[in-house]
Amino acid sequence: MLRVKRNLLLVAMTVMLLVGLGTWVAFRFLVGEAPPTEPEYLPSVSAASVSIAAEPATPVRATDGALVFDFESETLGAEPKSVIPTVGQWIAGVDGKERVLVVDGRGWSRGQPSAGLADKARALYGERYAEFLDNVQAYAYFPLAVAQGIDDFRAGEIELRFKCVAGRIDQAAGIVFNLKPNGDYLVLRANCLEDNLVLFKYERGSRSSVKWIRNTPTPSKQWHDLKLVVQGKNIKGYLDGKLYLEHALSEPVSGHIGLWSKADSVVYFDDIRVESTGRNE
Repeated sequence: MLRVKRNLLLVAMTVMLLVGLGTWVAFRFLVGEAPPTEPEYLPSVSAASVSIAAEPATPVRATDGALVFDFESETLGAEPKSVIPTVGQWIAGVDGKERVLVVDGRGWSRGQPSAGLADKARALYGERYAEFLDNVQAYAYFPLAVAQGIDDFRAGEIELRFKCVAGRIDQAAGIVFNLKPNGDYLVLRANCLEDNLVLFKYERGSRSSVKWIRNTPTPSKQWHDLKLVVQGKNIKGYLDGKLYLEHALSEPVSGHIGLWSKADSVVYFDDIRVESTGRNE
C-alpha cells in the first residue's frame, strides 16, 4: 500500500511538473521575448561615435518623379523621421555598411502603440485623429509605420527591399496602402517562415485575407524585393521580380501608405520607391 501511495504521489508530481512546463512554454510563446540589450542591427559604439544625420531625414524626389526612402539620413539608433511609427518599435539600424529601417517585434506581446501616437495621429488626420487612434490600437500586434510625404496614393507602384532576420512566431514584411482616417487598410504581405504572399484587409478592427498565394520561396536572412502595382481597381503583387498575385478590388484605393510587420518579426527595410501615377499629395 505504501508503495502504491508513493507511486501515485510520484505520478502526480510529474503531471504537475509537465503542466507547469507546458504553461511556461505557452506563456513564452504568447508573450514573445524582450529585444536584446545589444541588438544585431546596432553595433556596440560609444555615445560619442553615434552617427547623427547632417541633413533632415526626409524622402528624396528622384529625377523621374518617384519618392525614394533610403534611410541614409536617419540617426542611427533613433526612431525614424521619414516614416511615422504608429505601432511597434521602428528604429534606424545597420546591415553591414548600409543604414536600414528596422522593425523589432520581440517585445510584441505588450501590443503597445508607438510613443506619442496621439500626436502622430493628429499630424496625419487632423481632427479625425481619435477615430484612427482607436482602430489602429485594435491592430496592436501588427507593427505599422506610415510614410511621410504621401497623403493620397491612388495608383502607381510601391517597391521595397526587405530582409527577415529573426522571429519564432512570424517573419513578415508588408506594404500598407489604402490607409484610411479610421485606421482601415490593405496590406500586401510576404512571410519568410510560411513562404506565401497574401493580400490582407483590415477593417473595423478585424483582419481577413483577400487573396492567398502559396509556394513563394522567401528564405530568411536574405534580401528580397517586394512590389505592389495599383492600376484602378486592379492589384498586382511581385516578389523578387516575379508576378504572383493579381486581384480586382471592389473600389479604387486612396489614402496613406506605409510599412507593416507582425508579432515577433525582426525585419530590415530599405530602398523604398514610390511612383505615383495618381494624386499623391
